[in-house]
Amino acid sequence: MPEVLRISGLEEGEFSFTAQLLPLHRGILETIYFRAPSIAGVEDLLAVYERQYAAEPFVRLFNPKHTPDLRGVARTNFCDIGVTFDARTKRAVVVSAIDNLVKGAAGQAIQNMNLMLAMRRPRGLL
Repeated sequence: MPEVLRISGLEEGEFSFTAQLLPLHRGILETIYFRAPSIAGVEDLLAVYERQYAAEPFVRLFNPKHTPDLRGVARTNFCDIGVTFDARTKRAVVVSAIDNLVKGAAGQAIQNMNLMLAMRRPRGLL
C-alpha cells in the first residue's frame, strides 16, 4: 500500500484495496477503491488507464460495463483490468485479475530475459 500511495499521490483515507482470498489453485483477484475528484466520468478514468498501459502487451482493459474474472487470465501472463466510477461520489472501483503462477515470478523472469536479449517482450508468453 505505501508504494501505491506514493505513486498515486492519494492519501491513505482515499484509497483501499481488497485481495480476494478464494479456495483456488491459482489466481489473484483484487478490488481497489479510491476517490478521484478530478475525474468527471468513467470514460475519463478509463482514458487514464489506456494512456498508462498503451504500450503494455499483457494488460487488457475492459469496457466499463464488464468486470474481469480469473477464468479470463488462467494460464496466461495477462493482467485484466476493469473500472467503474460513480460521478456523484467521485468513487472509483478497479478490479484486476492475474494468474499469479504465470504473471508472477515465472512470467517476470521470461520478460526480463527477453529484455536482456533484446527480444520482443511477449516472446514465449503468448
